[in-house]
Amino acid sequence: MFKHYFEQIHNIEIWPIISLILFFVFFTITMIWIFFLDKEYIDKMKSLPFENESDETETNLKI
Repeated sequence: MFKHYFEQIHNIEIWPIISLILFFVFFTITMIWIFFLDKEYIDKMKSLPFENESDETETNLKI
């Protein structure tokens, strides 16, 4: 069914290549960003949920 529609679209064979290139570029940029990310920033982000939770418990205890 879809084959008929796809045959009528001009230059459809380029879209899978563009999709692959976009994915590869995004993946590569993400990996580079993670590799060069500051370790202190990672530790800070890692401990954020615990800091927020302890603040809420302290405010609940004061009430």
